[in-house]
Amino acid sequence: MLTKTSFTIRLHPNDDVVIARQQLVSGTTLIDENVKISGLIPPGHKVATRAIGVGEPVKRYDQIIGFAKRPIAAGEHVHLHNLAMGDFARDYAFGVDVKPTQYADPVATFMGIVRPDGRVATRNYIGILSTVNCSATVAHGIADTFKGAALAQFANVDGVVALTHGSGCGMDVQGESMQVLRRTLGGYAKHANFAGVLIVGLGCEANQINALLGAEALSEGPLLRTFSIQDTGGTAKAIAKGVAMVNEMLPHANDVTRSSVPASHLVLGLQCGGSDGYSGITANPALGAAVDRLVRHGGTAILSETPEIYGAEHLLTRRAVSREVGEKLIERIKWWEEYTARNRGEMNNNPSPGNKAGGLTTILEKSLGAVAKGGTTNLVAVYEYAQPVTAKGFVYMDTPGYDPVSATGQVAGGANMICFTTGRGSAYGCAPSPSLKLSTNTALWERQEEDIDINCGEIVDGGASVESIGERFFQLILDTASGKKSKSELHGYGQNEFVPWYLGAVM
Repeated sequence: MLTKTSFTIRLHPNDDVVIARQQLVSGTTLIDENVKISGLIPPGHKVATRAIGVGEPVKRYDQIIGFAKRPIAAGEHVHLHNLAMGDFARDYAFGVDVKPTQYADPVATFMGIVRPDGRVATRNYIGILSTVNCSATVAHGIADTFKGAALAQFANVDGVVALTHGSGCGMDVQGESMQVLRRTLGGYAKHANFAGVLIVGLGCEANQINALLGAEALSEGPLLRTFSIQDTGGTAKAIAKGVAMVNEMLPHANDVTRSSVPASHLVLGLQCGGSDGYSGITANPALGAAVDRLVRHGGTAILSETPEIYGAEHLLTRRAVSREVGEKLIERIKWWEEYTARNRGEMNNNPSPGNKAGGLTTILEKSLGAVAKGGTTNLVAVYEYAQPVTAKGFVYMDTPGYDPVSATGQVAGGANMICFTTGRGSAYGCAPSPSLKLSTNTALWERQEEDIDINCGEIVDGGASVESIGERFFQLILDTASGKKSKSELHGYGQNEFVPWYLGAVM
C-alpha cells in the first residue's frame, strides 16, 4: 500500500522517472528523490529523477518506455516533447516464468443459469443479429417492440437486443473479412447468454444466411430462427414476422432459474480504454489481482488489444506454458507490424490524445501498464479474433486496440463478462455480457461515478492496496455474474457496442 506522504510514486528502483500523485509546480522538492521540480508536472505524468542524455533509454517499471530525443534534466517533465519511440531487442525467454497454479479450495461460486447442454450463462437475453447492414433497421424495429413494459410477464428475460453492424456485403465472399464476420456472428449465436437468437438478412447480400449457418455449423430450431426481408415482403412485414418469432421464444427463454455453479464457468474479457498515467499503477494491477483469483478458482480471463501489448509482449512470452504458445503470440505481433506498415501507419500511433493528456507518452509505456490486467499466472493459449476460447486459465486473443471491436471478439469467443479499466472516463457497455468498469483515479470516480463500478484510485490515495481492491473486485465479479446489474446495464448500454473487426477492402 502506498503512503500518503510522498508527492510521487516510484515503481522500481531502476526507473529513471517517478509518477506525480498531484500537480507539481516548479521549485517543489521531491525529498524521496532529492530532486527539485522544474516547470509544471500534471497529475499522473512523469518526472525525471536523473539527467538523461540524447538517445539514452528511459525506464519505467524497470522496462524501456522510449528514448530521450533531447537532453533531459533531473526534475524535468518527461513527455512528448523530449521522449520518443525507438527500436530495441526484446528477450522473449519463452516459458522461464512458468509456475504451477495454486488452485483454490473451496472453489468460489456464483448464481448462474445452466443451459440444457451444460453451458452456463450470466445473463438471459434474446438476440436479434443482422447478416448485413441492410437488415439493421428491421433488427432494431423488432427489438424496440420489446422495450419497457413489454417484457413484464417474462421476469427472467433480461431483454431483447439488436446487435447490428456496418458490413456483410461489398466484400470478398471467400475473403478474411467474411470469415471473421461469420465467426463473430456464429460466436454470438452460440453464446450462453442468449436463450434464443433471430438472424435477419436482406436476401441478396454477400453474407447469405445459409452460408453463415453452414460456415458456423448452426442449425435452425425453436430458439434459432432466420428469415430475409426480401422473402418476407418488406420492412413492416419483416418487423411483424420477427416480433412473432420472438414472442414464440419468450416463454422458453423465461423458463430458467439461477443455481449455484463454480466460478470456473466465468470467462472474463479484459479491456482498458481512456488509459492514463495511473492505469498501470492502480486499476490494471487490481484487475490483474482479481484475474489471478479467478484463475485459481478454475476460471478463464482473455487479454487482448494487440496494439496495446506491443513492447510488452516479452513479459507474456516468459509466462507461456510452451514455446508454441509464445511463438503464436509473436506471430500476431509481426502480423500487426506488417498490417500497420501496409496501411502507412505505425504501432506508436495507438496512444490517443486522451492517453497523452493523461500522462502516457509512447505505446511502449501504455502497453507495459496494459499487460498488468492479465495478472501473473501462466499464459496457456493464444487465439485469433473471435475464435472459441476453450482453455481454462489466462489466455490471449488477437484483436485491435479499439475497445468495441476488441470486446466484440472476446464475447464471440465466449466471454460472459467484460472488465474495463479507464483513467479518462468511459461510457462503454456490452450485450449480452455485462461490463464492469474500474477507474484508475479518484478524481474520475468523483466526476463519473454513475458510469464506474469500482474506484481503484484509493491505491494512489493511500487508502487501499492492489490486493485488497483485487479481492473486492473479484467479489463484485461474482455478484454481477449472479445477476446484479452493472452501471452500464442500468443505463441501457450494449446494443451499439457490437462492432465486428473489418479487415478487407470495401468493394
